[in-house]
Amino acid sequence: MRCGVLGDPIAHSLSPVLHRAGYAAVGLDWQYDAHLVAADGLPGFLAGLDATWRGLSLTMPLKRMVLDLAPSVTDRARLAGAANTVLLEDGAIVQVDNTDLPGAVAAVRERWDGPVTAGTVLGGGATAASTGLALVELGARTVTLMVRSPERAAEAVAAISRHPAGPQVLVGSLAGDPVTGEVVVSTIPASAQDPELVARCADVPVVFEALYDPWPTPLAASATDRVLVGGLDLLVHQAVLQFELFTGVACPVDALRAAGEAALVERHA
Repeated sequence: MRCGVLGDPIAHSLSPVLHRAGYAAVGLDWQYDAHLVAADGLPGFLAGLDATWRGLSLTMPLKRMVLDLAPSVTDRARLAGAANTVLLEDGAIVQVDNTDLPGAVAAVRERWDGPVTAGTVLGGGATAASTGLALVELGARTVTLMVRSPERAAEAVAAISRHPAGPQVLVGSLAGDPVTGEVVVSTIPASAQDPELVARCADVPVVFEALYDPWPTPLAASATDRVLVGGLDLLVHQAVLQFELFTGVACPVDALRAAGEAALVERHA
């Protein structure tokens, strides 16, 4: 059976490493590869799949557009306005899902058992939407998205606002507004994490850096005396959920994490 990850760019993805490690650990003779697929190429790629395909992982820019191609969308994917998981049967889409949202919840709870009443997300894209929703799932009543252009955060604001808990969603300026709450989530490039921004995050007890490469980012490097949730934590937890959806087999979390850590060490050696 075959699975894979699609996106543009895609060469950086650790998903093949993680899923293959899972297959090896449970004795499944499955394939999982990375495929470079631009936004306009997704319908054609899906049309070319055969009955050996069981699932797809999606990265940007495909997470939002796939919703219009699916016969069934899970509640959490509809809530997030994006799907990173495609379930296939006989080569056709059965359902799309979002494992980023519960994966982010699991990643935070693995390292922090304290309260979450409010949080700040740096950025306003699809990852900001899913991690912002995760903050609400963790208990946040207020979520602030800090962006350079407020109009670019409109979809993320709408997604978080749709949560049944009815959170207050604020939009602040990445350039100078205060960072508040128990958790700060960064979904912005490492190059955008200037010293002034990092300093404004210094009083937040939990730093959640959604990137895993490059590592550490300036924000992650600053969290020496605080709780740090990394991009690999998020990647592993969302991949565990995907693995189980695709295969129907319990996923060995430690095997995926060890494989990801080893791959990053090798990549930077």
